[in-house]
Amino acid sequence: MEYTVVINGKPQGPYTLAELNDLNIKPNTFIRKPGMDDYKEAHAIPELRELLGFSFQKTAPQYFAAFDLRLLASAIDHFLIFVIYCLLILLSFIFIEGKDQRLMAFLIPLPSIFITKLIYGIFAEASKRQATIGKRLVNIKVTDLEGTRVSFGRSLARNLSKILSVVPAFFGYFYSFLNKKNQCWHDVAADTLVIKDRLI
Repeated sequence: MEYTVVINGKPQGPYTLAELNDLNIKPNTFIRKPGMDDYKEAHAIPELRELLGFSFQKTAPQYFAAFDLRLLASAIDHFLIFVIYCLLILLSFIFIEGKDQRLMAFLIPLPSIFITKLIYGIFAEASKRQATIGKRLVNIKVTDLEGTRVSFGRSLARNLSKILSVVPAFFGYFYSFLNKKNQCWHDVAADTLVIKDRLI
């Protein structure tokens, strides 16, 4: 197993586990090993805690997803659901005749797109990936205030609380511009964050 270590702001290595013992590794030194999506602090890697005698320290995330990334992720999710919706409606046209009937068949179930997105978001954000497809494509995910995976209950509360961000006039979403952690009102209500990958 080889490790890359950030020293003076620059990735260096690779080093073996034994070689790391000879470096001046501190608990907050950023280290990455094969299979990791991002760098982690040394205290967050189990074998380094054992080797160097560190204890795990929960730290709040510092890399928050901006409004534009969150909006893009939501647009991707809604688009994918809309495509599936259109395919299902087109299949239903096999059994529906008449222009007016087909138009009604398209329009009446349209709100189901938003309901589907809500339900999908609840399950996806509480999953191991902590994100919907849209969020995964732009490399952001939902966490609690300490950066860990949220429970199903908290994900449910977060998504149902989006009504707070929508009414009045979507101000709850624009509140993210005034919040240091880029939280919308539904994030504040559920004690959640939307974070992005660290860039080094």
